[in-house]
Amino acid sequence: MKTFTAKPAEVENKWIIVDAQDAVVGRLAAFVATRLRGKHRPDFTPHVDTGDHVIVINAEKIHLTGKKMADKRYYRHTGHPGGIKETSPAKILDGKFPERVVELAVKRMLPKDSPLAKGQFSKLRVYAGTEHPHEAQQPEVIDFKSMNTKNVRS
Repeated sequence: MKTFTAKPAEVENKWIIVDAQDAVVGRLAAFVATRLRGKHRPDFTPHVDTGDHVIVINAEKIHLTGKKMADKRYYRHTGHPGGIKETSPAKILDGKFPERVVELAVKRMLPKDSPLAKGQFSKLRVYAGTEHPHEAQQPEVIDFKSMNTKNVRS
């Protein structure tokens, strides 16, 4: 018996919608990263992009457990000496692009520095509100909150 290897031309990618309202960020990001990589499929192949397209809506209404909203820090560097900048999830969620908290969490759960990971991350679409322009793809709605009681905080 030979080991099955998926070929990129044979892979059919589905579209799914996940509602992030009242969801815990880490649990949501782990679920989305698994779907983006394709590890939920029986024909998963590590070197082929077998994942689904994921649409996350209501990203501005997510929750972080504990005191992470105030204590957690995101760092970036401008490239100049002394150019380290920091921000908190609370500032990002109150700012212009609240969907970046979910994007950063998912991006850090994908493989690092790989063209395959960049392609997988590009299949993620995150929207702050409930509106999205992907109705033509007929996405399947996944009820993330009912999978486990720990997935939701109110």
